[in-house]
Amino acid sequence: QVQLVESGGGLVPPGGSLRLSCAVSGFTVDSYRIAWFRQAPGKEREGVSCISASTGSVGSTHYLESVKGRFTISRDNAKNTVYLQMNTLKPEDTAVYYCGASPYLLCSGWRDGMNYWGKGTLVTVSS
Repeated sequence: QVQLVESGGGLVPPGGSLRLSCAVSGFTVDSYRIAWFRQAPGKEREGVSCISASTGSVGSTHYLESVKGRFTISRDNAKNTVYLQMNTLKPEDTAVYYCGASPYLLCSGWRDGMNYWGKGTLVTVSS
């Protein structure tokens, strides 16, 4: 049974940092493409970052333009967990962040959606 469980959200002031975690069960994190999405109040869900599947390599990464240089997606195969390190956070980053996964190797078309989803973790950037 596939399960994705997000954690690490919270309240942080502008300019601060958070690291989100997505703990995975039911498959290994290097065999699926995995992505982070977010949904702000009153807005549609948008893709934030994707990491492709890999077997022994780092895997390619993709980012929403507005988070490039600030967010980093990574994978820990030993912990079967995917992370989203978020630095220099802005109020517009406030949203519920979701982890998603699909049984494909590459991130092509990842923004169209994923097969499996977590329940999300709330990130609030405010002073």
